[in-house]
Amino acid sequence: MPERSRAWVALALVGLIAATAALMSLARADACALDPRRPHTYEGDQVRQAYLSAIDAASVNALFPGDPYFGLPGAETGARAARTDGPAVIPSVLLKAIAWVESDMTMASRSVSFNSIGDALISFDCGHGIMQVTTGMTLPLGEGGRATDRQVLVATHYVYNVARGAYILVDKWNQAPEFRPIAGTDTGSNPLLVENWYYAVWSYNGFTGPGSTRSNHPADATFTWPRPAYRCDGTQSRGRYPYQELVWGCMANPPARNGQQLWQPVVATLPDLTRPEFSTPLNVNRFQYPYVEMDMPTPAPAHLATPANLPAGYRERALASPALSITGSASITLQTNGSPAQQTARVSIHNAGTGVLTWYATTSDNFLILTPPAGAAVGGDVPCATSGCPNGTLTISVNPTLLPRARATGQITIASPNSSAAPVVISVQVVADFEVGTPGTSRAR
Repeated sequence: MPERSRAWVALALVGLIAATAALMSLARADACALDPRRPHTYEGDQVRQAYLSAIDAASVNALFPGDPYFGLPGAETGARAARTDGPAVIPSVLLKAIAWVESDMTMASRSVSFNSIGDALISFDCGHGIMQVTTGMTLPLGEGGRATDRQVLVATHYVYNVARGAYILVDKWNQAPEFRPIAGTDTGSNPLLVENWYYAVWSYNGFTGPGSTRSNHPADATFTWPRPAYRCDGTQSRGRYPYQELVWGCMANPPARNGQQLWQPVVATLPDLTRPEFSTPLNVNRFQYPYVEMDMPTPAPAHLATPANLPAGYRERALASPALSITGSASITLQTNGSPAQQTARVSIHNAGTGVLTWYATTSDNFLILTPPAGAAVGGDVPCATSGCPNGTLTISVNPTLLPRARATGQITIASPNSSAAPVVISVQVVADFEVGTPGTSRAR
């Protein structure tokens, strides 16, 4: 079995319009970046080699150094009163375990096969892809209510998704001491010690405690104590563990594919709640903003991470040189009362270069429906032998209720955030002749 097998009167009319506008405003506020249609993405290999390599690279800032959005910040070190800039590094095993807890280290939804293109993985709260990136993805942040290039990249390209997830984790680390406690008061809060990431990992899922919808406090009475370690094998309820213990459990018990574990296990040490140096700062009564009484030493034994060693030229191969190319006419005609083939049009989007191309289709005319709104296409160097490969497909259809007249013309722009090729503009003419109930007559509206 494959492994993968989400008006009546004027006053009433005014009220209805106002209510509808309010609902639309609420919907927009709660919308994900690329709603209402789900973008497509490329799903890598079953043994996750592409993803594991991207995580290694992100952990040592080898993907986008200096980039303010995708580059890795330095992890601050030192005691509460003496924090200084530190190295741009994360223990790679930590990122891998987070990726597994978040998404089973997958970029696309469960219905999409490995080495193929299909619906992107997006959670109910707008978590996107491998790292389930939510920050910056819960609203379309571009002009005209559209997604930005950054949002499209996070949603459709695994390298950018991983890089952004790594950035967010370090950002959580750097929220100490102003908004978070410090782990590692006795080790200078060294970011190469896996155990010192306890509070940052807790924060990645939400620095929540007793009384919240989903508490991650280890001493919360909703969790049994003592409790067995999380085994990361699907046999235990995740809801019985705080988030950081899920990650610790997966670090120690990596999943296996093709008889081989996906990473070398690290049995990192959790804070021992039977010892006062941990039970005191982790007392639920101390969970009070700005958490100044929750600083703690490094749980021992501590594990010193070795920064990932990447093969030469990895970044160039991973980002590659994608090139946007379109197959199809620059002018399309759709007939709303025609045959199914006349009511929709499909544009094939190619990658004439290498690597994974991301694309984004937009229109200034709301009567045109674009499905999906964004997607991926792969070059010949990327394994893609199953459904949806190697090209992306944009389907164009019409919402006739939004047409301004019987014959209307709109434009669609297809652009790629990671290709230097110029955007492609397609003209779409819509013909809408509607029949009415009197035989032998028709009208357009």
